[in-house]
Amino acid sequence: MDNKLFERGVAKRRATLGEDYVAANLTEADEFTRPFQEAMTAWAWGFGWSDDAIEVRTRSLMNLAMIGALGQMHEWKIHCRAAMNANGVTKEQVRAAIHVVAIYCGVPRALECFRVAQEVMAEQAAN
Repeated sequence: MDNKLFERGVAKRRATLGEDYVAANLTEADEFTRPFQEAMTAWAWGFGWSDDAIEVRTRSLMNLAMIGALGQMHEWKIHCRAAMNANGVTKEQVRAAIHVVAIYCGVPRALECFRVAQEVMAEQAAN
């Protein structure tokens, strides 16, 4: 593993998802899942998210559209929260990303994205 990419990835992952979330993922990894956690941190976060060619807000919106298209709502919720809390994505931009999901992937996927987005927004309002 490229330790530079891993360290850069950990830093970017913490800045986006929060220290507690990242620490829990890395701490809870066991000998079976640790290699994946380390590789994903280096590749997705060190290589992908650390590339400055696309600014972080745009990257977050791309993630919301793609993860929504895949119907991976657990990950979508994590990235929706990060997009709004850490990456400067507005409520209106989240709505627009969900509209893209509706157009290209269907209304049921978009409805699920709206449902999860409302959970995230309710959490934010409560804090």
